[in-house]
Amino acid sequence: MSRSLPISASAQGGVYPRPQLVRPNWHDLAGEWAFEHDDQDIGGKERWFANASHLGRVIKVPFPPESEMSGISDPGFHPVVWYSRVISPEDVAASGLSPERDRVVLHFGAVDYRASVWIDGQFIGSHEGGQTPFSFDVTEALTLQKDCVLVVRAEDDPHDVAQPRGKQDWLEEPHVIWYHRTTGIWQPVWLESVPDQRIESLNWTPNAQAGNVEIDVGLARRPATGVTVQVELSIAGEILARQSFLTLEPRSLATIQIARQANGQAFETLLWSPENPRLIDAHVSIIADDGSILDDSYSYFGLRSVSIHGGRFLLNDRPYFVRSVLEQGYWPQSHLAAPSAEALRDEVELIKALGFNAARIHEKVEDPRFLYWADRLGLLIWGEMGSTYEFSSAAVSRVTREWTDVVRRDRSHPSIVTWVPLNESWGVQQISHDEAQLSFAQSLYFLTRALDPSRPVISNDGWEHAISDILTIHDYAGTAEQLDANYKNIDAIRALVAGMGPAGRRLQLIPREVEGQSIMVTEFGGVSFAPDAADDSWGYTTATSHEDFESRVSGLVGSLRDNPLLSGFCYTQLTDTMQETNGLTDANRKPKLPIAVIRSIVSGKDAPRSK
Repeated sequence: MSRSLPISASAQGGVYPRPQLVRPNWHDLAGEWAFEHDDQDIGGKERWFANASHLGRVIKVPFPPESEMSGISDPGFHPVVWYSRVISPEDVAASGLSPERDRVVLHFGAVDYRASVWIDGQFIGSHEGGQTPFSFDVTEALTLQKDCVLVVRAEDDPHDVAQPRGKQDWLEEPHVIWYHRTTGIWQPVWLESVPDQRIESLNWTPNAQAGNVEIDVGLARRPATGVTVQVELSIAGEILARQSFLTLEPRSLATIQIARQANGQAFETLLWSPENPRLIDAHVSIIADDGSILDDSYSYFGLRSVSIHGGRFLLNDRPYFVRSVLEQGYWPQSHLAAPSAEALRDEVELIKALGFNAARIHEKVEDPRFLYWADRLGLLIWGEMGSTYEFSSAAVSRVTREWTDVVRRDRSHPSIVTWVPLNESWGVQQISHDEAQLSFAQSLYFLTRALDPSRPVISNDGWEHAISDILTIHDYAGTAEQLDANYKNIDAIRALVAGMGPAGRRLQLIPREVEGQSIMVTEFGGVSFAPDAADDSWGYTTATSHEDFESRVSGLVGSLRDNPLLSGFCYTQLTDTMQETNGLTDANRKPKLPIAVIRSIVSGKDAPRSK
């Protein structure tokens, strides 16, 4: 096999669906597919998987059928939907099929909630979990000399509140803080041709203080004879390290020392941060015992550390004040799916332009391509899970399985600095009274720490914390004076934590001293301003003019931004989202105040005020 031309994973264009395990050839299956609702759930009995003529409508994948961009634009209750698309010999060829790469893999970025897949009537496999990727080796199912028919059935019961769903409404019409549902395919579907023995997974765990990184390589199968894993690390063309090791295992760990970090006076020049988002490229090869290259892949990571010490959030072992914004990741024309790959970059650029150094992805597992732009452009991310609405054995099983997959998928992104498996007791509504629910929150904390001990974990963001590495508080005080009073000194904070909290909920279910904890107000603000909005528009408080909006936002942000007792804040929210009109921008990302003014409010640096 000839070696592919080297590529830089850290400088990719943001379209590739799996940005930290890149191969040169792949083929996007986005575009027009056949589609049909199956409200009576008769498609299985009538064998629609073997006869796609039942699918009489056309949908544009990967946009959910509730959205305008899908071409269906039907937000009603439709618990079962079917898709079909021809996979042609030209599609397979475009995926990079060759004598060396003779296996064809079909990838799905995410299908909400339960998916079954067939090719030419042959069942390929199924997957449960609407926020995580899955794939199948479809080589034997394809007939490479003729067209084949791919069929997907997606089941997303709008009334099943034990399935992780985030802010997808259980009512037919969106209300208050819940939005239209996202059913079926909502992230990229793509083909990739790969060798039989290949790299299936790559994960990176940096140790900034030691100047090294641990690589975790997963192979497609156990090698029949030993294979060599060869790793080359570089930045901007400069080789930082080369290392090879022999493995007989399907999964191998190795530590790679970056010699340049031995110079303590130049130590920080390689570190990743929002201000200096330096990414280190990695070229990983699998080499057979005869010296032939079995597989090549390209990746990247950031050398950085995150920790809590002395009541402070530390980035690269230095106190770092988090200026975050709540990001719903919802677009009016495409819902939870981004309208384009470019829109994901635009979103990160907008957040940074407004003066924030972080975003809290809210009740959603975001597209990996968004995380790539956060890595590349420099934005801290709080990784969160779409919640269930009930506590049951089914909910526990589903959340545990899907959250495990989320952490495994995303733990190599340097931008992600905190994990949040639960939010505001969603799915554990009686956690303060039910030992089983409290135990579940604790178990998610320890599970997350077991999967990734390198980041802080918040057991239940906002209130009713079990065990958390950061004490996070949701406080929608309507005025700056009220917010100031809650956090003006350590005695005020101690009284707040000892009481019922700003929302009338206990803040800690397992008592800890306030002193020494890192404290953040991770939801506040929520000022509504949309003069032309419908009567059902919603916010925590309402501004009556541009001047009033600026005054309210400036006062609320300023009261927390300059507070030395806090480690950070998260303003609610970035954009208006359907009936929620409490964004700093409207739903189409147009700022409600000049960007320079919002940036000044958020960062505390002077800028001209709006007229």
